[in-house]
Amino acid sequence: MIKDLELSSSKKIYFASDFHLGIPDHASSLVREKKIVKWLDQIKTDASEIYLVGDLFDFWFEYDLVVPKGFIRLLGKLAEIADSGIPLYIFHGNHDLWQFGYLEKEIGCTVYSKAIIKEFNGKKFYIGHGDGIGPGQYRFKFILSVYRNYFFQRLFAFFHPSVGMTIANWFSHRSKQKGFEANSEYFGDDKEYHLLFAKDYLELEKVDYFIFGHRHLPMDKIVGNARVINLGDWMQYNSYAVFDGENLELKMYE
Repeated sequence: MIKDLELSSSKKIYFASDFHLGIPDHASSLVREKKIVKWLDQIKTDASEIYLVGDLFDFWFEYDLVVPKGFIRLLGKLAEIADSGIPLYIFHGNHDLWQFGYLEKEIGCTVYSKAIIKEFNGKKFYIGHGDGIGPGQYRFKFILSVYRNYFFQRLFAFFHPSVGMTIANWFSHRSKQKGFEANSEYFGDDKEYHLLFAKDYLELEKVDYFIFGHRHLPMDKIVGNARVINLGDWMQYNSYAVFDGENLELKMYE
């Protein structure tokens, strides 16, 4: 667990995820990117820390000498925020987990490949993208294990970037079309895998808040003595969470 942070009365901690920049096309992705940058400009005035909890990009793969083109407004704003001294944390999502040090070097952020636990003002937060947790999802978990496998990552790197990114973007767009339909409704307390994961985890360790992305549907649910927050996405909801030292609130950016 990472050391407790005590917030001053005027500072806040922000959480957001699932920007999925790059889809469905360049024009609409650019509109979304500009909106995200405006939000970051607003929150940097009182942000103590910022957590971007995965899937910032719909596809991201860092070759040794090549990274995906585009997203310069977001990357520039993130670098500006990190340079100003605000700690910035970025998590691997299942769409952009192929990060091998470029963002840390160029932006100055901290990147996490797994969930972490942190304490703010004595409150314990479990923070992670939320992909592949909970029961079931066997096909997805198998695919995720392939994505995370070092051998397959290096094998993919042998493709020319134009070929590799074209293939990956095709699969990503195809899965995302199906995913939007699946994420449009609440499955129920007995089927939401983030809630089931939290219930099992709380039997082992006390946590006050679970912060997840991945699901795309904004949620704020009580499990035992904890709250489970799903951050939603920025394609449909423009949703994020903010902790002011006492209260955690799920909000929509207008």
